[in-house]
Amino acid sequence: MKPRHKRIGIIVGALAGLGVAAGLVLNALQSNVAFFFTPTQVTTGEAPKNRTFRVGGMVRQGSLQRDQMTVRFVITDTAKDVAVSYTGILPDLFKEGKGAVVQGKLGADGQFVATEVLAKHDENYMPPEAKHAVDKAEAAKMGKTVK
Repeated sequence: MKPRHKRIGIIVGALAGLGVAAGLVLNALQSNVAFFFTPTQVTTGEAPKNRTFRVGGMVRQGSLQRDQMTVRFVITDTAKDVAVSYTGILPDLFKEGKGAVVQGKLGADGQFVATEVLAKHDENYMPPEAKHAVDKAEAAKMGKTVK
């Protein structure tokens, strides 16, 4: 075999190996990515049924119910509500009327089963996605549009 053919073979082999490696990395990333949805998007069916995703908004006042280690509450964007069930210890900063983002899956009964709860960082913080969703829902109530 000529040296030129060997170089072409090595290049083709390296490109094939690189393609396989890139495919494996993209597959791993896709299975670990959790997209963000608002409560309005979840209730309209835009959220995936059997995949992990995040829902964010405000924790509705008076919705927090504790039953030993299981906690039930409602996340709202002021337009629509999503009932959430979480088993575990809530973050110290988690409170009713404050911003929160929950990660998990939507159950068959329409209740969101959370595996992780993220609370606000300080007095004025709300996750940007949740803040935008709340602003958009409030503007829709008043007949305005927000980008």
